[in-house]
Amino acid sequence: MLEKFEDLCGQIVTNIEVIDGDRDNEIIFTLKNGEKYKLYHASDCCESVEIEDVCGDWNDLIDTPILLAEEVEHESDTTPEGCEHKEYEDSYTWTFYKLATVKGYVTVRWYGESNGYYSESVDWCKTK
Repeated sequence: MLEKFEDLCGQIVTNIEVIDGDRDNEIIFTLKNGEKYKLYHASDCCESVEIEDVCGDWNDLIDTPILLAEEVEHESDTTPEGCEHKEYEDSYTWTFYKLATVKGYVTVRWYGESNGYYSESVDWCKTK
């Protein structure tokens, strides 16, 4: 079982499914051994966390050992430049997931905002 996202290193991914729901986003990774894992955020009342950008080609990660699996997070309590401050939004989090194989790189950027009380983190877990 892969405890954390970084444990994808050395694994072979056979399928990647991106689910872009109204309020919830998920990325499901199927491994060569049949196990499935997902990156997701379970939405709550007064926050928003979603996939904001994907750079790279998902196909570069398929059927080739993962050489890099890294999570980088940045939090701020300042309204991002160029964004209008919204009432009850005082916390902002960017979470980057970087993946690489010999074929190429993919970086996924998640963006979360809330009043500071709710979680803006992205979760990693095994699915059924």
